[in-house]
Amino acid sequence: MKKLFYIIILLAVAAPSFAGNPDRQGEAGAYELLMNPWARSAGLHTMTTSNISGVEALRLNPAGLIRINKTELVIGHTRYMVGTDINLNSFGISQRLGKSGAFGVEIMAVDFGEIPITTEALPEGTGATLSPSWFNLGISYAHMFENKVSVGITFRAVSESTSDVSAFGFAIDAGVQYVTGPDDNVKFGISLRNIGSPMTFRGEGISLQRPNPDSEGKYALTYYTRSQDFELPSVLNIGLAYDLWFKKGTDEVAFEKRKSSRLTFLANFTSNSFSQDQIGGGLEFGLHDMFFLRGGYKYEFGSNENEGVAAPIYSGPCAGATLQVPTSKNGKSTFAIDYAYRQTQIFDGTHNIAIRFNL
Repeated sequence: MKKLFYIIILLAVAAPSFAGNPDRQGEAGAYELLMNPWARSAGLHTMTTSNISGVEALRLNPAGLIRINKTELVIGHTRYMVGTDINLNSFGISQRLGKSGAFGVEIMAVDFGEIPITTEALPEGTGATLSPSWFNLGISYAHMFENKVSVGITFRAVSESTSDVSAFGFAIDAGVQYVTGPDDNVKFGISLRNIGSPMTFRGEGISLQRPNPDSEGKYALTYYTRSQDFELPSVLNIGLAYDLWFKKGTDEVAFEKRKSSRLTFLANFTSNSFSQDQIGGGLEFGLHDMFFLRGGYKYEFGSNENEGVAAPIYSGPCAGATLQVPTSKNGKSTFAIDYAYRQTQIFDGTHNIAIRFNL
């Protein structure tokens, strides 16, 4: 147990070494790894490092994967920055393995629709279209120690391709969550995400045809160019949450049956290796474990210096809601619908919706 505390302290102390670096902004790739297709955490600007649970934990902090009843299945759809015609489709499942382990799988695909193909000779379009295929697959495992500390790791495959160009890479996420307090109401979390191999585009699409330099014959030669490697957008998240329970009576034995509502306060710091750092906080109110309202605000350091398209996309408010109903007599199995909205500096915001089954 002491070793785990040392790991938490070490990661917290190491945070300055991951301080945001605006001079490197735009040098990374595969930014779909920072997109959140899940509505619950999106309703709090993906700042739930300390208390995220189940399938959604694969996207932010895999240590929270184990904090489910038994089985969770989530299907999500996102309208990304309305006006761009970009959508995210996602599916995930998590499963407890005994008392102290959990396994999860997540798939996210980016849908760009049909994009007209243009050339120098036909800038208005050739009549043909292309549809890029971006997806990533995450496989995660989490382990809990004494119901207080959980650790998790995610292995993720990243693929970006069109009909004639493709890039492929691997990434690793790791995280820790610590729960304490009289009602397990104080939560702390750290996660390090998107640490992996550089990616490079390859394929016939980056080849060029040029005339034969030998004047004796007129024919074209094909030259294959080498694409520059690009790094993954690695980030470090540190979060803290506090649950304030409103319960009827003071009988600790009957607490689970008699609790009526909860108000959660949370704060989160994100250190980006290839852009500015971010800080924010939020609130979530839950009523009878059936209806939830949440909202938050995220600020990116240096955002006041930028305007228009140069401003951070998600520096601002967010909100979300959940309707959850029990599907079993003991109330442990539930069906839920999650929704989230995030304001964007350009276009008309991002909408997330998901359906969740807890078994």
